[in-house]
Amino acid sequence: MLPKILSLSKSLISVPSVSSNKDKLKKVLEVGLEELKGVKGLTIEYFEKDGVSSALVYPGTTRPKKFKVILNAHLDVVAAKDNQFKPYEENGKLYGRGAIDMKAAAAVEILVFKKIVETSHGVSLPIGLQLVTDEEVGGFKGTLYQLEKGVRADFVVAGEPTDFGINNKAKGIIWLKIKTKGITGHGAYPWQGKNALVLANKIVNNILKNYPTPKKETWQTTFNLAKIETTNTTFNKIPDEAIISFDCRYIPEELKGLSFEKGKNLFLNKIKKIIDKEGELEIILFEPPQITEEKNPFVLKLKKSVQKVTRKKSKTIVKHGGSDIRHFNRFGCDGVTFGPIGQGLHSDNEWVDIKSLEQYYFILEDFLKAFLS
Repeated sequence: MLPKILSLSKSLISVPSVSSNKDKLKKVLEVGLEELKGVKGLTIEYFEKDGVSSALVYPGTTRPKKFKVILNAHLDVVAAKDNQFKPYEENGKLYGRGAIDMKAAAAVEILVFKKIVETSHGVSLPIGLQLVTDEEVGGFKGTLYQLEKGVRADFVVAGEPTDFGINNKAKGIIWLKIKTKGITGHGAYPWQGKNALVLANKIVNNILKNYPTPKKETWQTTFNLAKIETTNTTFNKIPDEAIISFDCRYIPEELKGLSFEKGKNLFLNKIKKIIDKEGELEIILFEPPQITEEKNPFVLKLKKSVQKVTRKKSKTIVKHGGSDIRHFNRFGCDGVTFGPIGQGLHSDNEWVDIKSLEQYYFILEDFLKAFLS
């Protein structure tokens, strides 16, 4: 194992950097950046929004208008039991909260970036390292905020868990509510009223008819019925109001190759037609999908680096959950998620394969060397 990978991974895992603890989010960022503070010629640019901190690190004194490559890593994690913040090794695996999602990958990104900079010998380096602390809660105050402040890249690699697959597509997210209105009345005389829950049921059936729940994993848009609510609290009353809540995960193909805003309006009109005039639509959240073409030259180079190090062909894969890459895509920047081997993200038994961390290091090193000018 290369020096520092395990020790830095453990140091990061040991910090309980959950979204509810802003002090620990700052602490874990400090731990990550401490590894770079002795490197000559580096700029560490800090960002903060609503108490959430992030950083962008790059060679030189001036941020490039557009990086060739950015390595992106999030250092925040979901909540866990206290003992999960005490990392340990067993049977070639490193266990702990964030081991695979994605503190060990972050440690590798930091160390690869450091090595490339220290051995560049004055060569111009169009690369950056982005460390954020709010990906698990949306990435709006970290990655998205930096993009709003002008950060751009031709290509981004986020070290999310992929078992060395190259994730070039992921679904977008919509949280939507549909409100139905009826006419109240006595439950013994249902013909005298209009039942809002019956209207809600009709809408649910229409949506699931158009977007049926798959019986196995497949690449299609899905609607998860999260809640049906009503203000009615008694049996003998016709409910005159109901609210349906859906979590929709839509494939990029729903946007028909259009820009996000145009494609978004197209898809919304499709949903409205399904609802017809039975309910009133409210969008709580509408996040873009992730998509970078499989034949993108950066993707092809990353595939070559994977095969060179692992002696195995790397596949492009799709994901049903989102990542911060979607924010880059919104600003016209390509990118993928790509990470080491492991399992148990967000579970009580989270681990990363230790050998794969060393392979991950050499893959990223080989990939980045291709873009030194």
